[in-house]
Amino acid sequence: MASSHSLKSGLAVRPYRPEDELGVRELIEADRLPGQPRCTPQKLAAARCGRVPVADWAVPARPRLSVLADAGDCPCGIIAYLSWIDVRTGLVCWVHAREDPPALRALLGHALAALEECRQIDAFVDAPPGPLGPGGLPRTRRRATHDALLQSGFTGRRQGRYLHCALPAEPAPAKLVADVLPCEFPPGHRLIIREAAEPVAEAVVGVEPDRTATVYWIETLPARRSCGLGRKLLSQALALLAEQGATEVALVVDDAPHLTPGSQAAARLFASFGFTLVDELWTYQYRHRRAHAAGHVSPRAALQTIAAPGGTTELAMLRRALVRRP
Repeated sequence: MASSHSLKSGLAVRPYRPEDELGVRELIEADRLPGQPRCTPQKLAAARCGRVPVADWAVPARPRLSVLADAGDCPCGIIAYLSWIDVRTGLVCWVHAREDPPALRALLGHALAALEECRQIDAFVDAPPGPLGPGGLPRTRRRATHDALLQSGFTGRRQGRYLHCALPAEPAPAKLVADVLPCEFPPGHRLIIREAAEPVAEAVVGVEPDRTATVYWIETLPARRSCGLGRKLLSQALALLAEQGATEVALVVDDAPHLTPGSQAAARLFASFGFTLVDELWTYQYRHRRAHAAGHVSPRAALQTIAAPGGTTELAMLRRALVRRP
């Protein structure tokens, strides 16, 4: 799309250029949460050219990046969006503009115009914490972005909670109860507790070069819950992360529609290890007025038809129930 001028004189929305990298990374860094990986040049390049983690899967789609440039042609805002033409669905992946309302509205308006053929547009759908965002919009810390989305016609709902924990410099030794295997995607390690050779509890964790770490997911089979497996697994996982040099760790807990014994037990488990709430994460949806419910397929529904890596065992199918997985 050609460059378009915003309402404010001197500002223009144009495509991202390689020389924008430093300014864009500064915009992203301004919105970084505790424990969230830093956006390095390599991470930004991967986000531009590689796969986009959306709705729990790595989608082979490349986002379009548009920059809001000031009179000196320097970035003062950035937005990433993409579309699936076959299902007429769009996605706003992320937007950063130092919480400046006019800049945010200009960027969102630009993306909506570019995605005008899409019946439905989602924004900030769930994904694991990463250098470009924590997996949703932290509503309290990014109130201006939340307001701009609503003013642009999106509706929002809470989808999860972002938790953070500082790791001790010398962690207590953990009892080794799980097998530890390398994991290619997400990069890190998979910890598996087995009984009679069958997996009954599993976690996936990873450490970034900046010493931030992420618990991507942790799950126990329903029949083996309330037996202390989750505590043993998380203890070993955090000890492993500390051994690998991590100083802080983040995780995202999905919101359950109603409080359940399982969700309450998970909250107590994480709190007992020192995890505290940083912010609530929200997701958003926009529907064009001409959209019809019939025939529309959301990104989540379309992606759920893809087989999960590692097979479709009962444990693999439950991975999303507690902590979000990519």
